[in-house]
Amino acid sequence: MLEISVWGSAPHFPVAKTPDPGRIGQHGLEIVMAIAQKVDIQREPVGKRVTAHLALNDGPGALPDAETS
Repeated sequence: MLEISVWGSAPHFPVAKTPDPGRIGQHGLEIVMAIAQKVDIQREPVGKRVTAHLALNDGPGALPDAETS
């Protein structure tokens, strides 16, 4: 499992927006939630910390390596 954490000083928690291909920007949380197995948001003394948990799978069901010709 890979954990990636980011911290931001703004006090409000991020909220995923409804997918909109016409919207420019603000797709980060949508992308993270699509690929992460779990996303934690924790309030910090100043701001918040967002941690994404991504599985590193090289066992059964993992994506195959690119084939070369």
